[in-house]
Amino acid sequence: MQAPYCIMFLLGTRAEALKLAPVIKIMKANEMIWQPVVVTAPYLQQNDLLSQALDYLQIEPDFELATVDKNGQRVEELSQLLHNLDNVVNASQPDMLLVVGDASTSLAASLVGFYHQLPISHVEAGLRTYDKLSPFPDEMHRRLTDDLADLYFAPTAHARDNLLAEHHPAERIYVTGNTSIDMVNNTLDQPFDSELLDQIPEDHRMIILTMERPENIGEPMRAVFHTVKDIVETNEDVELIYPVFPNADVESMADEILGKHDRIHLIKPLDHGSFIHMAARSTLIITDSGSIQEEAPALHKPVLLLREKTERQEAVDCGAVKVVGTNPTSIQQTVFDLLNHHKAYKQMAEAENRFGDGHASEHICAIIEDYLQQH
Repeated sequence: MQAPYCIMFLLGTRAEALKLAPVIKIMKANEMIWQPVVVTAPYLQQNDLLSQALDYLQIEPDFELATVDKNGQRVEELSQLLHNLDNVVNASQPDMLLVVGDASTSLAASLVGFYHQLPISHVEAGLRTYDKLSPFPDEMHRRLTDDLADLYFAPTAHARDNLLAEHHPAERIYVTGNTSIDMVNNTLDQPFDSELLDQIPEDHRMIILTMERPENIGEPMRAVFHTVKDIVETNEDVELIYPVFPNADVESMADEILGKHDRIHLIKPLDHGSFIHMAARSTLIITDSGSIQEEAPALHKPVLLLREKTERQEAVDCGAVKVVGTNPTSIQQTVFDLLNHHKAYKQMAEAENRFGDGHASEHICAIIEDYLQQH
């Protein structure tokens, strides 16, 4: 009888934990087939957020590596990850490494897996901006991970086409949808109560802001904070909720510009369930996040993206996301249109969700099992 397949999961960020959790859950429920091994390697800025996500997801790591803290020196961070992950792979002897997205964790795990001649599966493969500096360093992390991967789980046909254009083997590419949609569907089935939402009048419109990318911290963030404050002050029925990113500079700036306003709510980072339920109650979302570009269309909420480019172009093409950058005029004009023109709002809110049917994790597990049986 075939022993359970040992699959190693690498989690360094909250987003990685959330996107791999549905796959981990399926594997843990089928111990005759799978032996999932969860390894955490958090970055200093993500340590609390990752811990919060793991508590919410009820995932206990099998290996907890030292927090990556090299004062932003990316080469040293990658070196530390490679060293630590190499030791874990030697100890666990997995049958496959499963990585997601574009964090340094995925690149490091893929390199270590390659040197050990282990198969590598990449969830969320094929997303591209084709600008190696935007987003930085995520774009190249994802491309290099795809170059090292053996199985590609593309969230959309567009991502698959990117992989085919780069000459990755067609027989190893699968359009599965994105596991983030699995998480959204699972979350919405859970009960939710919020003292904050109870305090907001039902006839008020709610904007959620999330902003945490390193390139936006500083003057771009300051400009956005002033812009959203102006939007609240010029619309008496608008409330802003901002889960403040746990960074001393961000916290100070948020308090200085957005603090002490009765319709601006600065709150601690939310667990995924709370965020999804709040997003479902919101009118629109302003963000620099990658994942929210997938989650919001599933909730039928327009997204204004605080970046110049996106690796999820299909969300823009279908009309669910609009790229506004951090330019105050672009943000204000787009928000004005959405708040005041029903047709403009309806077009974005009812845009097609191209990121899957909520069963990506099941497809991924079936494909991996078939692959390992043949190899």
